Amino acid sequence: MPTEQPALPIVLTMGEPAGIGPELIVMAGAARREEAPFFVYADPALLSARARRIGLDLAIIETDEAGAPAAFARGLPVAPLLNPVPDRPGKPDVAGAGAVIESIERAILSIRENHARAVVTPPIMKEVLYRAGFGHPGHTEFLGELARRHWQGDGKPILPDRATDGQYRESAFRPVMMIWSETVAVVPVTIHIPLAEVPTALTEDLIYETGLIVAQDLGARFGIAAPRLAVAGLNPHAGENGTLGSEDNAVVAPAVARLRAAGIDARGPLPADTMFHARARQTYDAALCMYHDQALAPAKALAFDEAVNVTLGLPFVRTSPDHGTAFDLAGTGKANPSSFLASLSLADRMSR
Repeated sequence: MPTEQPALPIVLTMGEPAGIGPELIVMAGAARREEAPFFVYADPALLSARARRIGLDLAIIETDEAGAPAAFARGLPVAPLLNPVPDRPGKPDVAGAGAVIESIERAILSIRENHARAVVTPPIMKEVLYRAGFGHPGHTEFLGELARRHWQGDGKPILPDRATDGQYRESAFRPVMMIWSETVAVVPVTIHIPLAEVPTALTEDLIYETGLIVAQDLGARFGIAAPRLAVAGLNPHAGENGTLGSEDNAVVAPAVARLRAAGIDARGPLPADTMFHARARQTYDAALCMYHDQALAPAKALAFDEAVNVTLGLPFVRTSPDHGTAFDLAGTGKANPSSFLASLSLADRMSR
C-alpha cells in the first residue's frame, strides 16, 4: 500500500520586530507539536535574542525551506532574511520595514512553490511600513496583491459574475477579513476606512460579493455544507423601515435578496445590537457586518484571547492573531500567546 505523504509545514512571517511577534513565535516554537510543523522567515539572531530575553531555552535552527520539516523536531526552523534586524523591543524603527515586507513576500512565495501549505502572520505596524513607502492600506490588502502577483489566472476564480448570480469568473483575487473563534465568526464588509466614508463605500455589489466569498470558504475551508449568514443593518434597528436611514432598504436588503437567489442561506438586514447574544449566535455560522467596529467589537468582547483573523477569498490559507503589536509588552515575556497558538491550530485545520 502507498504510504501517506506528510503534510507540508506551515510558514510564519516575522511580524513587527519591535512588537510581541518575535516572542509569540519563540513561545510557539517552545510549544511545538508534531502534527503541525512550521518554520519562519526571520532574522535568527533576533529570535535567539528574544528567546533569551524572556527566559526560553529554545534551539533556533537556521535552514532553508526544504530542510525545515526535519529541523522542526530539534527546534524552531528559521529561514534567514537578507538583512539583520536588531532586538529592540518596544522601539519600532523604519529601518526594519524592508525585512518585515521581505518576510511576508517570501512566505507567500514558499506556498506558491509548494514548500508550505498555509501562512500565519504575527501583527505588523502599518505606520512604520507607510513611512518606508508601503503602498497598501493593511496586511490583508497586501496579501491580495501577492495573490494576484503569483496566482492570477491560475486555479479557482474568486469574484462572482454580476450578470449571473453564483457563477464565477476569472478576476483579481479579493481578500475578505473574518474574525473567527469557536464562539463567533464575524466579517466586516468595509474595513480600514473612516466611519464617515462607510455609507458611500457600502454598495449592494460589495455586500453581495463579500457574502459569496464567505459562503464559498466556509464550505471549502471549514467544511460547512450549507453556511448560514446573518447580515447586519448599517443603521440602528436596521434602519427602522427607512426612518433611521435609507441604506438598509436601498443597499443591504437587495444584496441579501441576491445572496438568497444564489442559493445561500442569508438573513437580513438585522439589528446589530441583537445579533450577538448566545441564542442569536446559534442561528448563523458567520455575521456580515457593515463596518469594522460593528464586527470586531463584539468579537473581541466575546473571544479576545482566542479570536483569529482569517483571510478568505485567497488561493492560500492565512491566519493571524486578532491583536496588535503590543509594544508595551514586547520583551517582557508577559504576552499571551493564546490567539497566536489558535492561529496556528486553525491554519492547520483549514489547510489539511
